[in-house]
This record gives sequence, C-alpha cells and structure tokens, in this order.
Amino acid sequence: MARFNQILVLSALSLLTLAGCDIFQEAPTPKTSSSAVPGTAVKTDKAIKYPELSGLVFYTKKAVEADNFPKAKTEFVKFENAWKKVENGMKTKAPTGYNAVKEATAKVTAEFKKSEPSKDKVLAQLDLLDKTIKAFP
Repeated sequence: MARFNQILVLSALSLLTLAGCDIFQEAPTPKTSSSAVPGTAVKTDKAIKYPELSGLVFYTKKAVEADNFPKAKTEFVKFENAWKKVENGMKTKAPTGYNAVKEATAKVTAEFKKSEPSKDKVLAQLDLLDKTIKAFP
C-alpha cells in the first residue's frame, strides 16, 4: 500500500509538471513597436476563438440533425456565450460578418423558441453562421 501511495504522488506531480509546461507553449506577443508585428492580435484571436465558435455551431447542428432540440438549445447557448467574448472586436474588424452572425443568431433563437422548431430553417442558419465565422479575418 505504501508503494501505491508513492506511485500515486509521483504520478500527480508528473501530471502537474506536464500541465505547467503547456503554459509556456504559447509565447506572449513580443514587446516591440506595433509597426514591427502588424496584426499579431488578430492572428491570436483567430487561432483561439474562431475554432471554438465553429465547434459550438457544429455540435448544435449535430443535435438538430438528431432531432434533439433541447440539446441543440443548450449547445447554442454555449455558442452565444462564446460569441459575446469576441463580438465587440468583430464589430469593428468585420462589420458585415458581425451583422450576418447577429442576424443568423436571432433567427436560430427565434426558431428555438417555437414549440416545434423547423429543422431545415435552423440548419440553414447554422450553416450560414459556420461559413460566416470561418470567413472572419
């Protein structure tokens, strides 16, 4: 039993060490003049935020395709919460895409509020959302 405890403690320490190493994988933006590294913040946002949004749309679509509207609604709420984190930046960077996302989001939300949402309408809006998100700069 003492040997098991030693292995357990060693495993936990190893896991924490490896998890800590992952922190240093993404280097912070270097402190240089803004003209030396144009658009660095946009690339970082795209690498982190857009796949998350697209993934949430994907899971919402899968739930709708399976006629599981309660799960689809839950997944879409997750999308809306993630969108709130980036929408202000997108409003200035890509106003056309921003407006398309807001419009599609409103249509999906309205459809979900109905007692019997239209699967085709929801899927069409989710497809539009996904294409719009993937086209963001």
